Amino acid sequence: MVDAPIEEVFAWHGRPGAITRLTPPWQPVRVVAEASSLRDGHAVLGFPGGLRWVAAHQPDAYDPPHQFEDVLESRPLARVLRWRHTHRFAEVDGDRTRVEDSVATPVPRRALRAMFRYRHAQLADDLTAHARARSWTDRALTVAVTGSNGLVGKAVTALLSTGGHRVLRLVRRAARAPEERRWDPLDPAADLLRGVDAVIHLAGEPIAGRFTHAHEVAIRDSRVEPTRLLAQRAATSPDGPTAFVSASAIGIYGPDRGDEPLTEDSERGEGFLADVVAEWEAATAPAEQAGLRCVRVRTGIVQSPQGGTLRLLYPLFAAGAGGRLGDGTHWLSWIGIDDLADIYLRAVCDQATSGPINAVAPRPVRNQRYTRTLASVLHRPAVLPVPALAPRLLLGRRGADELALADQNVRPARLLAQEHVFRHPELDSALRHVLGVLPPGAAEEVG
Repeated sequence: MVDAPIEEVFAWHGRPGAITRLTPPWQPVRVVAEASSLRDGHAVLGFPGGLRWVAAHQPDAYDPPHQFEDVLESRPLARVLRWRHTHRFAEVDGDRTRVEDSVATPVPRRALRAMFRYRHAQLADDLTAHARARSWTDRALTVAVTGSNGLVGKAVTALLSTGGHRVLRLVRRAARAPEERRWDPLDPAADLLRGVDAVIHLAGEPIAGRFTHAHEVAIRDSRVEPTRLLAQRAATSPDGPTAFVSASAIGIYGPDRGDEPLTEDSERGEGFLADVVAEWEAATAPAEQAGLRCVRVRTGIVQSPQGGTLRLLYPLFAAGAGGRLGDGTHWLSWIGIDDLADIYLRAVCDQATSGPINAVAPRPVRNQRYTRTLASVLHRPAVLPVPALAPRLLLGRRGADELALADQNVRPARLLAQEHVFRHPELDSALRHVLGVLPPGAAEEVG
């Protein structure tokens, strides 16, 4: 059951980004192409080894807003696997819709249960998020996004577009589609942000890696000056944005804050990342001084098996080779990938949101609690502790201290003051959702 009118539920499935929002992150699948139409379009998913899953939508089963259907037709998969997926929608009342997925396939029902539970949760939660966003603005916005192909960028752009907003992807290569614009980070074109309502700036060199001098230079140089120049372009575009939303990081609080609860009003810390993040945030000043609403999203440790630390830990813990890091007492301030996308949606749509906001779940955990929870979700032991020396060998001393062993008890004070709703405030729920592990006692039926 979904708390949304049937027309809205059906329309959501036909918007750009829907298949991305519905693809489980634990599966080794990537979206190659979206269907241009639920009536007769083709969606393409890519698997390892070059395999393609082509889902052909069937015109004779298209009955908006009640039904659409897709059939697997790609070779060689279609030769060995039958798959006909019928999506049905029934109006319960004006504000509620029953969603039913019927799949004709020899694949056992048990093997599909986690996938469809995930899909239904994503649909329901996304529609709820969009309903909240309409209470902040009833306009369909045009949002320019840098870093749209990264882990966070994919989630954010898909959430925006399924909500009816137009996403313009700012790319460094030549534009290949109407929804792309070429962006030179060190010389943004004068018309780059023409007709744009808001900017989401996510691009930057990945922080993970051994902290060599070259890596540190790349981290700083990919953030500070490109952000300043983009903010300056936003400030001087006559038909440009009124909101500038920039990625930031909880690294601004420094790596060794112990049990001190850290909010947006806490003093910045010391260290390389604290210095970089402070410069990064200061680089948004041209936009803020020009009167644009500026939001700086201080992101915690993102939970997704497609990237970040969970991508590294998932196979280790699944093999029963996981355990706490060091003595396990350091705080870990985390955020689910979908909750992070919701925060960016709010940052774009909510006029009352500005300044720095801590994009972390309301309940941070210590490393030993994190490892026990991850092991419990995967039904594996967590008895192989990793000595603190190991990340220092991998990341260097500074990299280990500022990333793997960082001790930051960060709270989302401003979001809580706004009564922001988190999809997954508890770690157990967040991990189960992104890893496809059903909770104890979950119902057998999914649709």
